[in-house]
Amino acid sequence: MDEAPAGEATAGVSEAAPASEAAAPAREPRWLDAEQLQAWRAFSAMMVILSAELDAQMQRREGLNEFEYNVMAGLSEAPGRTVRISQLAAATNGSLSRLSHLISRLEARGWARREPNAEDRRYTNAILTDAGYAKLAGAAPQQLEIVRDLVIDVLTPDELRQLGQVSQLLIDRVQARP
Repeated sequence: MDEAPAGEATAGVSEAAPASEAAAPAREPRWLDAEQLQAWRAFSAMMVILSAELDAQMQRREGLNEFEYNVMAGLSEAPGRTVRISQLAAATNGSLSRLSHLISRLEARGWARREPNAEDRRYTNAILTDAGYAKLAGAAPQQLEIVRDLVIDVLTPDELRQLGQVSQLLIDRVQARP
């Protein structure tokens, strides 16, 4: 592989493109400099490590993973604790299949139920049951403690504001893509 220009890093690229791609007009990659590479690697590691830690602690403390907690929280905040499963999938960035399987697991625990949408029977609603709401209400203090310990209490108010702004900027960028 050709080396990245002096002072620039490759972000982990270690092999040349296959011969079939070699015929395409070559455009020089915009290599990351050392500072950009360090920031990217730290951010990438933070996403993986923080997500795994939130999941593990919630599972250990409450028997819920972070995705289950977020879906139940989304249901709890909706009028009548009811949301179309397709809308819930979009709101939680989960596939319809993943949400359907999750709702089945929550139904088995008595924490949710589904019923046809009254306005359009082609759709199915997920409803958080009273038992599910009680489970969520019991888990909320633990989730809050974990989030405070891992993120909120580690940052100054200015850093927290910056984190929110940068996070929203990146979310908007990704969501604006076709």
